Amino acid sequence: MTEDREQRELLEETWRAETRMVRGGTRRSALGETNEAMFVTSGFVYDSAAEAEARFRGEVEGFIYSRFGNPTVAMFERRLALIEDAEACMATSTGMAAVYASLMSQLRAGDHVVASRALFGSCLYIVSELLPRYGFEVTLVDGTDLDQWRAAFRPDTRCAFLETPSNPGLEIIDLEAVAKMAHAVDARLVVDNVFATPLLQPALKFGADIVVYSATKHIDGQGRCLGGAILSTEEFIKEELVPYIRHTGPSLSPFNAWVLLKGLETLALRVERMSASALKVASFLEGHDSIGRVLYPGLESHPQHQLAMRQMTAGGSVLSFEIVGGKGAAFEFLDRLRLVDISNNLGDAKSLITHPATTTHQRLQPDERAALGIDDGLVRLSVGLEDVRDIQEDLSRALVA
Repeated sequence: MTEDREQRELLEETWRAETRMVRGGTRRSALGETNEAMFVTSGFVYDSAAEAEARFRGEVEGFIYSRFGNPTVAMFERRLALIEDAEACMATSTGMAAVYASLMSQLRAGDHVVASRALFGSCLYIVSELLPRYGFEVTLVDGTDLDQWRAAFRPDTRCAFLETPSNPGLEIIDLEAVAKMAHAVDARLVVDNVFATPLLQPALKFGADIVVYSATKHIDGQGRCLGGAILSTEEFIKEELVPYIRHTGPSLSPFNAWVLLKGLETLALRVERMSASALKVASFLEGHDSIGRVLYPGLESHPQHQLAMRQMTAGGSVLSFEIVGGKGAAFEFLDRLRLVDISNNLGDAKSLITHPATTTHQRLQPDERAALGIDDGLVRLSVGLEDVRDIQEDLSRALVA
């Protein structure tokens, strides 16, 4: 690291969040470009064989191969780490790659894992199907019940995994309480923070050891590319995660990293606007004759509203609500929408809606979905940047019809 880069990073740490989102981690080439450069290359060259040896040994700074590291990807990692106030970050090809790598890089056969049962479908598949297949013992708990967490932790528990708010039930888990339990047995807490984003919920400050994101969601925010990220201590990233990523290869492409850098520049503006609109939409829907319940952390009617407001600065951009009449009524409602698109993504500039029981959680048995509160009438709405009145009018027309 040159003296200039050291000075630059010290300066970055004095900046506030919005400034970090626009300028953090920038690496300019000798050409002095204003926009972040896209280094679309698989490898790098060396001035001498001795330099190549020194880079591979880690004796001098420099890039070796884009599976190991890339200047554009490094800019994204540094910028996100600054926003999260994390020591280090490593980007991955997708959010699920981030979840899987954050767990597999630290686990050894025979280790015990505790996880919340209310997880995104693919996350639940990893902890309930894949991990046991490879010799890890997993205990699933009701994430909102601290007594279940307390009973589940054991001396051989190596890590705990949860998401809060959960997908799609918007359950809120007490991060500080679970972190204390995990640390009492020397286990790490891994938090999927995708619904809250680093802006609404500083999971590391509440005791999380590792935070993972699907950058495909709010960080990109415009449905353009896939990406993921893992944030933690420099020790965990270098000693455990880097070797795993290097040798298994779920690397983020330079092009996608560049797109995500552009997304970070407007993240604060988008999340603030979408969260404000989501609260208005949730309030608008609450009490409607065609809706059985509305789930949104920002509503006082939410079961964990006080906890949510203690951990989060806003309720986020996603809400779920139950259409009276089950699957048939939910499908009819979805098909009548003209502004809101049916899609299983979220965190997008466009408002998107999905039916979890037949999409993201369709592989679960009916009784498993019922245990998670995912009935056939439940739909999940990701509120976008449209005028909130147009969103409300579209929902109202579809409900009244």
